[in-house]
Amino acid sequence: MGATDPEPPGAAEFADDLLRVVEYFDGFAESDANADTVIRAAAVLAECPAGARWPSGTTIRYDAAGRLLAAAAPPPAAFGVDPVVWLERAGDARPLDAVLVARMRHCLRVTSRRGAAGPTGLADPALLEVVLSEEQRRADRVRAMRLLGVDPARPLCLLAISGPGAADAVRIIGARVPVVRSTILGTVTAVLLQDGSSCRELSDVLNAAVVQAFPASRRGADGPWVGMGERLPALAAATSWEQARRALRFASSTWHGRRVIAFERLGSLALLGELPVPKLLGAPDVMRLDEFAATEAGALAVDTLEAFCLFGSLRRTADELHLHHSTVAARIAQVEAAMGWDVGESLDRFMATLALMMRRIALSAAELSPDGSDARRAETDHPATGVG
Repeated sequence: MGATDPEPPGAAEFADDLLRVVEYFDGFAESDANADTVIRAAAVLAECPAGARWPSGTTIRYDAAGRLLAAAAPPPAAFGVDPVVWLERAGDARPLDAVLVARMRHCLRVTSRRGAAGPTGLADPALLEVVLSEEQRRADRVRAMRLLGVDPARPLCLLAISGPGAADAVRIIGARVPVVRSTILGTVTAVLLQDGSSCRELSDVLNAAVVQAFPASRRGADGPWVGMGERLPALAAATSWEQARRALRFASSTWHGRRVIAFERLGSLALLGELPVPKLLGAPDVMRLDEFAATEAGALAVDTLEAFCLFGSLRRTADELHLHHSTVAARIAQVEAAMGWDVGESLDRFMATLALMMRRIALSAAELSPDGSDARRAETDHPATGVG
């Protein structure tokens, strides 16, 4: 085709349409538009649902009428990484779909670099705090849910994460189940799920994944620790969040303890999480355990007793700790002598398990406080109990 040959039919119209799409999104990039505005405009222009998802798990979707949709996983044909963007068109793609998606992603990246207050145009922590507050009006909570991409008609569950590696824990969770939102609230990272999977089964999967990604040593683990609330109606999000924080207090930093705890696994044990920390630390058995574990030998003996309470027999405890069974028996005997217990008796074994658990909860609660940064360090020196 020569330089002066006429353009093929439709070429001029395509070029005009292409220019209009570019100019359309350039206007958003040059304005103070937030991510919701950009994605909503893309959906309306494309005449089909449009969505975007950030590495944090934040997901925004709008339909062709500009209505906010519930968060969902990106389709296989999604484009980009940070964020990943897509159109949800039924049938064949239109000629300008690729351009529209590319310009939408460009606008979202410009919005991010501009320092906007998050994908909703409002600070995620503030919105999530509205969702998690029973003091807020129902209408305000529902509006905050929709802005966060939460479907008010579907059940949800909250996870609470503490310790180093919290961001990595969010990625571990997101690789196994869609994360609607994750944000830092105080000293704890909140993760909101709305996928319908069993919390008990998911906690087992996540515990194995966290332990594999962050293996503990005999000195303990530096985190992360995860508590899971129950799956409840969306308007009961505050209850699920409170349960997640209470379950977090049972997560163990010992090298053989459980790192992810589902509230529904605790049963009556959850009542221990309601006791004030000073009351737990002031319990006679807890005070005597702390005193005994103040030395390195004492800490090893307490850790061995914890493993015995967790695994249930000398042989399995020896196998798990890679020790001779006589060493395990000798260490347990040291604690028995100091505490006046005989863990061969069911009542004394229960008392030992309870005391170790109370100590664990107290140390965990201290770590969750703003000035409790040394609590986990102390706990690494003197490991306490977790829930198996």
